[in-house]
Amino acid sequence: MTGLDVHGLQKRYGSVAALTNCNLRVEPGQLVGFLGPNGAGKSTTMRAVMGLITTDGGSVTWNGQEITPDVRRRFGYMPQERGLYKRMRVHEQVAYFGRLAGLDKSTANSRASALLDRVGLAERADDEVQELSVGNQQRVQLSVALVHEPEFLVLDEPFAGLDPLAIDVLREMITEQTRNGIGVLFSSHQLELVQELCREVVIVDEGHTIGSGVVDDIRARSERRMLQVKWADDVSPAAQEQWTPDGMLERVVDPSGRTTFRVPATSDPSALMAAASTVGTVVTFRFEPPSLDEVFSELVAYGRRDREQVDRQQVDRQQPDRGADDREQASS
Repeated sequence: MTGLDVHGLQKRYGSVAALTNCNLRVEPGQLVGFLGPNGAGKSTTMRAVMGLITTDGGSVTWNGQEITPDVRRRFGYMPQERGLYKRMRVHEQVAYFGRLAGLDKSTANSRASALLDRVGLAERADDEVQELSVGNQQRVQLSVALVHEPEFLVLDEPFAGLDPLAIDVLREMITEQTRNGIGVLFSSHQLELVQELCREVVIVDEGHTIGSGVVDDIRARSERRMLQVKWADDVSPAAQEQWTPDGMLERVVDPSGRTTFRVPATSDPSALMAAASTVGTVVTFRFEPPSLDEVFSELVAYGRRDREQVDRQQVDRQQPDRGADDREQASS
């Protein structure tokens, strides 16, 4: 077994269960999106992987073995809280973390220079970190994570707060790592970006893994489909508004005039196309699974519903059988 394996991870903070049953795998060369609402347990899991917190159950292994401090030194980490020294100069900071990871001074300095040039911060190398924008500080943090050429990357919200140009730079640098055989686990709330970048995702909520696998497979398992229809300009708005596909769950019209219907996954696209054509000439017809964003919301809602049912069943089992007490009293 190669790569990172997290199995049955548990973590409590007093009476609060931060992780109850978290499971995930990242193999070499994989870019895995780690998704979940705020407070779902993503950062806690990543801290556990990096050995920054102790856990109360489960296991975290690398290549099938317990992760030692020496192994973790070969990991790259970009924490959500951005652990940079604000008054340290940019180049000095990246090189410093390279030295902490075991690089000699010359190698640390040369790699720091190369990375800062790559992320577009070569001209800011002598500035203090606190003088940089939030986005540029994230570029520094990614450089810190990469300076020692890690075998594995753990990136907590690397794209948060970045402008489109910075996102493009970081995206290319991260995907380059996977092309070089480096496994990457990264969390994000930008699900459209995750859908573009990742073949596989892991979804957690309330400390539980509620879904994992290939993005397209997860989308295909949804009970809904998105039907997009646009008719020719000579079809009147009134005629378009009157048409409703069988089993429609919801109807949305975007500014371009394209109509999207949410319909059951069991719907027959050929029959829907034929029905839409009775209104007029169809110029756009798409029948596909919902986006990762929508499926994510579905899975979170279903997972919470299922856990609430389990909790209610456990409470019911713990309630005393008052009927038995009454029968015992009556027989005495």
